[in-house]
Amino acid sequence: MPEEPVAVVGIGQTKHVSARRDVSIAGLVREAAVRALEDAALGWADIDAVVIGKAPDFFEGLMMPELYLADALGAVGKPMLRVHTAGSVGGSTALVAAELVSAGVHRTVLTVAFEKQSESNAMWGLSLPVPFQQPLLAGAGGFFAPHVRAYMRRTGAPDTTGSLVAYKDRRNALKNPYAHLHDPDITLEKVRSSPMLWDPIRYSETCPSSDGACAMVLTDRAGADRSPHPPAWVHGGAMRSEPTLFAGKDFVSPRAGRDCAADVYRQAGIDDPRREIDVVEMYVPFSWYEPMWLENLGFAGEGEGWKLTESGVTGLDGDLPVNPSGGVLSTNPIGASGMIRFAEAALQVRGRAGEHQVQGARRALGHAYGGGAQFFSMWLVGSEPPGS
Repeated sequence: MPEEPVAVVGIGQTKHVSARRDVSIAGLVREAAVRALEDAALGWADIDAVVIGKAPDFFEGLMMPELYLADALGAVGKPMLRVHTAGSVGGSTALVAAELVSAGVHRTVLTVAFEKQSESNAMWGLSLPVPFQQPLLAGAGGFFAPHVRAYMRRTGAPDTTGSLVAYKDRRNALKNPYAHLHDPDITLEKVRSSPMLWDPIRYSETCPSSDGACAMVLTDRAGADRSPHPPAWVHGGAMRSEPTLFAGKDFVSPRAGRDCAADVYRQAGIDDPRREIDVVEMYVPFSWYEPMWLENLGFAGEGEGWKLTESGVTGLDGDLPVNPSGGVLSTNPIGASGMIRFAEAALQVRGRAGEHQVQGARRALGHAYGGGAQFFSMWLVGSEPPGS
């Protein structure tokens, strides 16, 4: 990142649910933005620019909503930029906002991402008919299930691993008041006995469809000094992409993901992510992606990711907690899901994550991916300014 340090001083989320019929899209994004401004103790006049992100327009059947959302976000007469990188867009949006601050283009930026899936149907939006693309077998799960099978064959992982991840994340969600899925009666057996949707992915090992929004206020060092609450400092951030399909693509551990993580670690001075990072908010829409991404992001050697999950390392009380918020498995407004990962990482190092706070968290990784494991965005945030 350039020389000017970037701090997260405000974070706001909506309560994520299946359908927010009480508000329009404008009302949804404003709700998150107001909460972020209140957290930062700032007003609309303090915001120099707005960066907004969402998933494909056909998910809601509304073209270019950012054109009318300027009113709701206090952006009239101010620069407003939209970002789109499929499911990773929430993370990419936050990174664009951070770059505007770090480059000195703006001092304080509001960034927001959202999805209102109840007004369309993302699963069938991801199942476009032949000949426009290959059939995805009803949604993203049909596309990714063979890659999970490939991981199982490559590593010898037992077929119980996915259920362990889902059980962990759904229990974590009970500690997060903003999470969509709250099932106080969740049991491991309940997860394991749920219907098979896309072999080997079961119903309870998949993410929900959520309405929701997330917002953050990013500012420079001077702005951070005025913050009433501890800021989260951006130590590194990167984006990478690769085609969805090409000869030799490794769907189990995409090169773009490995390269993106390596760049973030280089910027943040991380030599051993397994030992130097305290908590990870990882984009896991299907439970098997936790062990897969543990390897892709350098937390485990090849074939070892599932062993971390099975041994409890990634639990809330483990030495590398993954998704203490409940993750995408518990909350999935697609356009906002990546930003929620980034925001939850920032909440951890600010010490403001509530009941799902990881004690002593000083460095946290936020991770997002999108498309056919095509787009990756990540940032690493810390409780101290870079270089301290």
